[in-house]
Amino acid sequence: MAKKGFLALIIIAIIVLTIGGYFLFIGNSVNVYIDGENVTTSSIISPLSGVDTNKMNNEISEYVFNTMQSPNGTITSLKQGIHRICLSYGLDNINVKIDSSLGENKIPVIFHIEGNSMYPTLTDGQEVTVEKTKNIQVNNIVVARSPEYGNIVKRVSQIKGDKILLTSDNTNVEYKVINGTTYKIEGINTWVSIDDIIGVVVKY
Repeated sequence: MAKKGFLALIIIAIIVLTIGGYFLFIGNSVNVYIDGENVTTSSIISPLSGVDTNKMNNEISEYVFNTMQSPNGTITSLKQGIHRICLSYGLDNINVKIDSSLGENKIPVIFHIEGNSMYPTLTDGQEVTVEKTKNIQVNNIVVARSPEYGNIVKRVSQIKGDKILLTSDNTNVEYKVINGTTYKIEGINTWVSIDDIIGVVVKY
């Protein structure tokens, strides 16, 4: 009986050392996948760490989702935030991998077009995929958070320093009479800051 107990302890010790050795050389990791609307987080964490991986994964997914919606969220700030969350769980050396429907280290966001200001390029109700980036060029179609109009989808017409002129593709002008007053209806043309740019439309 003593030999069996001793043998069991040896087997347990080998298992513990094997697991510990694996995570010592391979390391703990967090893998995040973003499809533009949803976030999936999975972790490979040493069971010896005692970390509640479900709780941590949920916290990371919520953080990633909020970063997707933020105009200033970038892949760098996203990874830094994930590392901070992991550190709060006692994990100070962890590999973070971000994958998405647009490829590795990219943040896609799905937007739905409202109105016909970008007609005929984009139409009311159409779904577009936006890559979050501040790297924009003239003629790009971008999504921006306008202080005056809220989220807008427009074409980049001019770039002057950190100021961006956004214009509508639809140049039609309509006049409507409402309660005896004539209103001019036309697409929005407005200046925004580079900080207001959410990203570039890459699929539509």
